[in-house]
Amino acid sequence: MSKPRKMSLRELDFNNTGAWPREYKIGFCILVGLLIFGLLWWVVIRDKRTQLEGLERQEADKRAQYEEKQGRASNLEPLKQQLAQMEQQLQQMLRQLPSRTEMPDLIIDISQTALATGIQNDLFQPGAESPQEFYAEQPIALRMQGSYHQFGAFVSGVASLPRVVIMTMHDISLRPRDGGAIRPGATLELAGTVKTYRYLDEDETQEQQATAGGAR
Repeated sequence: MSKPRKMSLRELDFNNTGAWPREYKIGFCILVGLLIFGLLWWVVIRDKRTQLEGLERQEADKRAQYEEKQGRASNLEPLKQQLAQMEQQLQQMLRQLPSRTEMPDLIIDISQTALATGIQNDLFQPGAESPQEFYAEQPIALRMQGSYHQFGAFVSGVASLPRVVIMTMHDISLRPRDGGAIRPGATLELAGTVKTYRYLDEDETQEQQATAGGAR
């Protein structure tokens, strides 16, 4: 008895799939299923995957922002304590400056220190005070004559005064009186403006803060 002939792919009738051999039916169903799955992935799942990747990036950004804010919040209290310590140190440093009542005597002491070192004061004229946020500055217009060593002794003498004296120089010129070159023993002329500073008392500080608040 002869064995049934196996149908080839060319002999398959797509109008009569029910007559196909069993293995061809299974293969065709698998192929159709793969095509349907591929179509669904391309139309639906592919877009959803893009949305999912976007959401994952947003989640990563939000997580990074949260961690950054959490780090700032954890450091906020130490920063507040550090700021309070710095403000306290600033107040202590300001308190070492002369007060409002000490300022007139301090200016006299600076002038007397210059005279004590042998410097000739041709001009020593304090100007009007200029209040700042925490301190007040007072300019002093001066013109002095003396030697290099006398000026050095003057600076050293001012630094040795009982109160902390800060002097900054503005438009200062130091040159020989006769206009020649600077040489040992020559008489020098120092001219310009120096500023010295004092701290503001509580009433003055409150007044400055009120003025600054009104200006804003």
